[in-house]
Order: sequence, then structure tokens, then C-alpha cells
Amino acid sequence: MVTRTLWRPTGPQELELVRAADWRAWPPRLPDQPIFYPVLNEDYAIRIARDWNVPASGVGYVTRFEIDAEYVSRYPVRQAGGDTILELWVPAEELAEFNKHIVGQIEVVHEFR
Repeated sequence: MVTRTLWRPTGPQELELVRAADWRAWPPRLPDQPIFYPVLNEDYAIRIARDWNVPASGVGYVTRFEIDAEYVSRYPVRQAGGDTILELWVPAEELAEFNKHIVGQIEVVHEFR
């Protein structure tokens, strides 16, 4: 199986829910979160974790995970800013199925305080 690497900047509350899921799934979105946004490059994830999550909650994490490339190709790449500001938009109602296509575990690769 061919996989694609994705990153997700996250705060401590979301990370605790990932830990509770044995590092294998993202938690359901809250009612005011209609989209799950994994990002396509580590640098963008670092900027969000460091510049947004730290001021909001005192700590920011960058996670990395592999997902079935064929499955995830259904989600078009969205450019949310400059050339490297790339993300996928996964509708909240599709997140449970998205999680089934994660290969291996979600891992923390950076922590900012």
C-alpha cells in the first residue's frame, strides 16, 4: 500500500483525545468545527503549532501520520495562503471513515511551549 504523510498541528486537549484513541484516530469535530484540516507539509504545521496553539493554550504540538494515498486522493489539496500553505479539507461527517485509512500510529514530532 502506498501512503501519504500528513501533519496536524494540535493543542493539548485534542492530543489527549488522540492518546485516548491509542494514537490511531482523530477525535470527532465539535459542532463549530465542520472541517478537519490536516496539512501537507511540516513547516506549515510548525508555524500553526508555534504561532497559534502556544498563545491559545500554552503548548502546541505537531503530529505526523501516514494515510492510504489512494483513499486520501479524494480530497483536493487546498491552498490556504502562500505556495506552501497547503491543507486538505475533510468534512466532519467523513472523519470516522478517514480515521479507518490511517496507517500505523499518529506521532508527535514537535512540541512548543
